[in-house]
Amino acid sequence: MGEPTEIQQNGGRMPDGATRAAPSRTAALRVRVREQRRSPARPRIWFELALIGLSYWIYSLVRNAVPEQESVAQKHAGWIWDLEHSLGIAVERSINHAVDGVGWLITGMNYYYATLHFVVTIGVLVWLYRWHPGRYGAVRTVLFVTTAIALVGFYFFPLAPPRLMTDGGFIDTVKTHGTWGSMASGPATHVSNQFAAMPSMHIGWSTWCGLTIFYLARRTWVRVLGLLYPVATLVVIVATANHFWMDAVGGLLCLLVGFLAARWLYHSWVYALPRVPVREEPPAEPVTVPEQWSEPAVSSARR
Repeated sequence: MGEPTEIQQNGGRMPDGATRAAPSRTAALRVRVREQRRSPARPRIWFELALIGLSYWIYSLVRNAVPEQESVAQKHAGWIWDLEHSLGIAVERSINHAVDGVGWLITGMNYYYATLHFVVTIGVLVWLYRWHPGRYGAVRTVLFVTTAIALVGFYFFPLAPPRLMTDGGFIDTVKTHGTWGSMASGPATHVSNQFAAMPSMHIGWSTWCGLTIFYLARRTWVRVLGLLYPVATLVVIVATANHFWMDAVGGLLCLLVGFLAARWLYHSWVYALPRVPVREEPPAEPVTVPEQWSEPAVSSARR
């Protein structure tokens, strides 16, 4: 018999087998992660419900645990108000007083502010989960990152909203018109941080909703409503004296970071991901042709 081979000398293993196996496993993992990014799997409903519930609980806990530094918040409000005057955009008080004179309109805006912020956002999440499962995870990530950054702003930049400014001359429309639902006025004030106004998550969330509807909805009128939603929200937060214009700018900046973070994580613009995960697409139907099409070829072959 001949000399033993190198494999036999090493107990049936290549001398560098371990070295070769590791890179192959790493490469396989990279391919799997890449595919997950390009076509995220459908999320599990129980996980999403638990995640949303836990996230909102943490959001409320952190937001309301921020020290209500009234003197600092009033000082910051003065800075914002002076900045807007220097920019020539300090018209919030005029809008607030003008709209307050129309009872039915300001009452509707108070209820809008208190309810649609949550109702529309949850509705868009449900719609995404049901009809765009391949995009849901990425688009939801945008919302979560946006909100997380907002919490940092609430903590490090306490800001009094216009209605609470000392000598600001603004009208607290919820108190004036006796409407319900605001966590920032009336009996609910003791469970909500009064000075978490910068950035405005009413603008961050509504713009997220609007863009999602605009890019993914099919009907033109629905897409138009999607774009109008954040615009209407901007008017409402100013008219009700809950935010300055600059708070809205802060909310948009947070949303921009959220989109950039999702772009980095998924290697794609979130709305460009496949609507349904590739692994869930039905297998392609086999292509069939009439039997007679193949007869000439068979006949010629026999000849």
